[in-house]
Amino acid sequence: MNRVIIIASFTLISFAKTAFGQDIPQSQVPSVIINNFQQTFPKANDVEWELDGEHYKVDFETGLLGTDHDVWYDKTGKLTRHKEEISKSDLPQKVLKKINSEFGSYRVDDVKKITEEDNKVTYTLELKKLIEEWKVVFDSEGNLLSKLAE
Repeated sequence: MNRVIIIASFTLISFAKTAFGQDIPQSQVPSVIINNFQQTFPKANDVEWELDGEHYKVDFETGLLGTDHDVWYDKTGKLTRHKEEISKSDLPQKVLKKINSEFGSYRVDDVKKITEEDNKVTYTLELKKLIEEWKVVFDSEGNLLSKLAE
């Protein structure tokens, strides 16, 4: 239970921190960060930079359908977090199985894959049913880490 509370708290803090980021022009982003970004995401478009505390956050899209990405870099140019929009069908089978068994009557929306610098992956999504809406977080093994009413 403590683990769920810690992860839920981290998720809320992460969302709150992104709400207070300041937009900055690319000219104010250190070149090491821009170079690393361009090497990792050469086909990025609609690129927007923010200073998010000690980190540089870049919002961008890729692909024909405009898949959304948010990536955070530390001031040395190290990628520390990557949040990308994915489809429900791209979720791991263990996550899909858990959703189908525990939330089968809910509609799945706003699916995101979050990769942290230690390669730990979590999946956030919204589950909706009539007047109920939940923001949930799963690990790649299908374990429910957080469930917050929206």
